[in-house]
Amino acid sequence: MTLSFNQGVIIPAAVLARELDGESILLNLESETYFGLDAVGTRMWALLTSAPSIEAAYQALLAEYDVAPETLRQDVEALVSQLLAQGLLELEDGAA
Repeated sequence: MTLSFNQGVIIPAAVLARELDGESILLNLESETYFGLDAVGTRMWALLTSAPSIEAAYQALLAEYDVAPETLRQDVEALVSQLLAQGLLELEDGAA
């Protein structure tokens, strides 16, 4: 699957996300899939789930972190792909 940064993501209804001490725990109640995010992953999650597109979240992260653009793009793509595969995120158009 090729991920388009022009798409947005949504949290499926069966997914719970909780932040504690700067880290997050994601749980898919249907599949019982559990996923932990460190502080940077938690920030990525917050921006991805509130921005209108993956690209907008990427641009915000690029402004916040001192990181090479291509490295960040790869990291965002890898995280989104993992979360999609685990059913913890969905693409706005419903394709996953």
